[in-house]
Amino acid sequence: MESTDPAARRLRGAVIVTGSEVLAGRVIDKNGPYVSQQFADRGIETAGIIQVGDRREDMLAALGQASSWGVDVIATSGGLGPTADDLTLEVVAEYAGRPLELHEGMREAVWAKVEKVRERFPDIDVESLRRTSLKQSMQPAGATPLPPVGTAPGSLVPPSEGAEGPLVVVLPGPPRELQPMWEDAVAREPLAGLLAQAIPFEERMLRLVGLPESDLAAALSEFEAGGLELDRMEITTCMRSGEIEIVTRYDAEDEALYGRFDAAIRDRYGSRLYSDDGSHVEDVVRRMLLERGWTIGLAESCTGGLVAAKLIDAPGASSFVRGGVVAYDNAVKQSALGVPAEMLDTYGAVSQEVAEAMAQGVLAAVGSDCGLAITGVAGPDGGTEEKPVGTVWFAAVVPGVPPRARKVWIPGDRASVRDRSVTYALHVLRGALEEV
Repeated sequence: MESTDPAARRLRGAVIVTGSEVLAGRVIDKNGPYVSQQFADRGIETAGIIQVGDRREDMLAALGQASSWGVDVIATSGGLGPTADDLTLEVVAEYAGRPLELHEGMREAVWAKVEKVRERFPDIDVESLRRTSLKQSMQPAGATPLPPVGTAPGSLVPPSEGAEGPLVVVLPGPPRELQPMWEDAVAREPLAGLLAQAIPFEERMLRLVGLPESDLAAALSEFEAGGLELDRMEITTCMRSGEIEIVTRYDAEDEALYGRFDAAIRDRYGSRLYSDDGSHVEDVVRRMLLERGWTIGLAESCTGGLVAAKLIDAPGASSFVRGGVVAYDNAVKQSALGVPAEMLDTYGAVSQEVAEAMAQGVLAAVGSDCGLAITGVAGPDGGTEEKPVGTVWFAAVVPGVPPRARKVWIPGDRASVRDRSVTYALHVLRGALEEV
């Protein structure tokens, strides 16, 4: 819905993720992408995500860098705890030119949360808790406090009176605290008023498989040469696990233009375009199995259960995932999946014949309607001239159609081969299900 505010404009934002543990890789950042998507959903273009350690000078530099991008809002995550290295609110107050002061409402709210924690640790020093909780009860003068979800309040910190600059939304680090606090923040002033000015944009995602990025780049050039005004839209492409994602952002008034672009992609690539709503291949396979009322069994060698884990990630997976067998050793391929020893001797474990036998064998092993098998050389050892590291065979068996098998050579290290094998395997299954 378009804004009715006469001051409506395109808004820009930035995210600053604090924490030395994030920089060191001990914690994988989930907050930056989450807030960036929340920005997009509300018509705010994300200029960048900055990760910075728990150092005052670096945090001030990050705020300055984000502000230099001309953003309207900065969201920070982390650094709101009671310890000395939790500096975010203190640094944001300094940046905004607003002194910290004790907020009585937040002191009561923080202590109520701390008392619940204290119930789990009855021997903890109460006076020490009171002292540390005071630090979390401070707020920049003139800011709008955000009540704590855990023990740390957040804050909406505008620039000092008469000054220009972005609104800073100060959020906690744990995603289970940050996400509900963000939902609270968007309903409060001054953030709610800022969001009311945003001119929304549309964002669509297409996912394709089985083509190089260079082919898509050539296609986009041809579309433009044919008169399609792609420069009126923001189109980004990303190769991920053997697939290509096309993310397109455009103004609502360009819906017809996007429709022509979508039609051009469909006409050129046909079934290689498998998702137009952001769904991943595991989502598509899940829907297809549920629509048919079929179950799947997995027979995995080099992927070691990764395909099963991907499908089981979804709630309600028990309705379509029957089970799986990790048959890494040839003896297990024989005993658990019924692969004949002579077949292994003749063709080798990494072969079309063995992959198809594994897919057939898992039907009986777990009692499923469909079978999917993966067998390959993930490396770094085990490759031969005929079957180099990265050679993987996939096979899918579904009712009513012949077995579907495919060989792929996947470059990269062991982790890359195994990761991309999961995606390829699910696409082989998707192709077999489409034939039904």
